[in-house]
Amino acid sequence: MSSQQIQLVRKPSRSGERQKLVRRAKLLAWAGVGWHGIEAAIAVGAGLAASSIALIGFGADSLIESAAGIILLWRFAAGRASSEDAERRAQKLIGVSFYVIAAYVGFEAVRSLLVGERPDASWVGIGLAAVTLVTMPPLAIAKARIGERLGSSATKSEGQQNMLCAYLSAALLVGLGANALFGLWWADPVTALLIAGVAVREGRESWRGESCCTAPVVSGDAEDGCDDDCCRPGSPGG
Repeated sequence: MSSQQIQLVRKPSRSGERQKLVRRAKLLAWAGVGWHGIEAAIAVGAGLAASSIALIGFGADSLIESAAGIILLWRFAAGRASSEDAERRAQKLIGVSFYVIAAYVGFEAVRSLLVGERPDASWVGIGLAAVTLVTMPPLAIAKARIGERLGSSATKSEGQQNMLCAYLSAALLVGLGANALFGLWWADPVTALLIAGVAVREGRESWRGESCCTAPVVSGDAEDGCDDDCCRPGSPGG
């Protein structure tokens, strides 16, 4: 069998593998959207009950992360699954959502420090933060691996939002715990400011794109990587 015939035999299997990865990426995105919806409802309800700006802000962040998941689902819709243009637009939209998170969390943190608001203890909020801290890192890691195999910066960036959610939940856990146990009301807004800085960094990386091609080049038995200039060092997307 000639090399051209071998490549023709391989292409369907490569295409099938990519479709399988896309389905997995969409499943993970749906899982994130569903969880963040539940998370937002619990956080906002508990925040209103305890007059906790931190909890309400955490719920707002969850809604923003749900929006990022929906952007990823849009990116992998049937007509756009292999579109580099859709990949770039999705990664930029997710980058913008990082900035929205940073602006909201940063604003609320500064306001809480200036006003000196002392929320009531919220054990529901503490439980929610603990569960989120455990569940988000595995989801983020799974999305990062799928994004790496797909060559999709949008998928990897959306996974980074899940990791940021874990950071926020850790900050929330520290803040709510310090307030409930020791009366240290300022612990949460101070930690939230650090998280806002992380969100700005992640937003910048997502906007620039860590990996902007969507389909690997197949040469022989190996995948050599991107075939477009945006993934190479010094290019606009790299």
